[in-house]
Amino acid sequence: MSATYLNSIIDYIGKKNPMQYKKLKKTIPFDDIEFVTRAETFFKTYDDILVSENKDMSFAVDCYLKMCSDMMVEQITFMETGAYTSTSFDEVNARVYSNDEIMSYHMNGLLVSQYLWDHHYKVLQFFIQNLHLFSDGVKKVLEVGGGQGLFSNEVFRHFDDKIDFTMVDVSETSIGIHRNFVKDHHVNYVHEDVMKYDSDEKFDLIIMGEVLEHVEQPLELMQKLHSLCSDNGTAFITVPCNSPMIDHIYLFRNPAEIVALFNEAGWEVALEIIVSSETKKTSIVDDPKVPVKHAAFLKKKK
Repeated sequence: MSATYLNSIIDYIGKKNPMQYKKLKKTIPFDDIEFVTRAETFFKTYDDILVSENKDMSFAVDCYLKMCSDMMVEQITFMETGAYTSTSFDEVNARVYSNDEIMSYHMNGLLVSQYLWDHHYKVLQFFIQNLHLFSDGVKKVLEVGGGQGLFSNEVFRHFDDKIDFTMVDVSETSIGIHRNFVKDHHVNYVHEDVMKYDSDEKFDLIIMGEVLEHVEQPLELMQKLHSLCSDNGTAFITVPCNSPMIDHIYLFRNPAEIVALFNEAGWEVALEIIVSSETKKTSIVDDPKVPVKHAAFLKKKK
């Protein structure tokens, strides 16, 4: 498959932001057929959604560039202070979530980034390549904060729709985006804070991508997931460290802090990957200012 969408997106970025263009041209693996196929399928679906809303991909890429501009400001502040600019949900709610204009470009910007940023794809690839190791006995799946449905679609592809799938999210916007990207599959949507979600069911697979950094008490959230997981179940969790964004609250400074939190909540790491967003960095764990992403399959401690 030719990289039609990827090339048009990169070319448009080149006209607007040459520095961003130069970086992406170096990091996007255009020679990886599997990556290109997945990216083109994703952007085709996204483009169809935009057209249905009387928008086009240039709108989405403009949103992406606005988001990148926000990130640069946040990164500068982080380098100076070593802290995120917001530390509470109330702050972020007032600043981002209750502002429709900011939410629109931020969410669309994140969608565009899914196949432009190398570390995003490496984590998705890690999930795809290893899901089979944790698939025995999986009948009920829970996703918390489903976003654009990348992990969800891989679950449906792997299990061939022979599962009960529930998605819990506090954001109606997020649920709407998820519906658009997994529209060919049945999902039980629950619009609720997962901390208030009460279910008699236990889930065999729980997925939560980049949520812990958005909450004030990540330990309590991981304990909640522990209570929702079946005894032999698995959780797949992704968390960024040193990753300042306008809606990030909780700062994890290194992957060891994340693993320690998992252990305290009753989990143990079965398989993990650590990916840096800075491809030239050789020591990604020890540098306290380099953004890295930690992703892991977790099992309940015996």
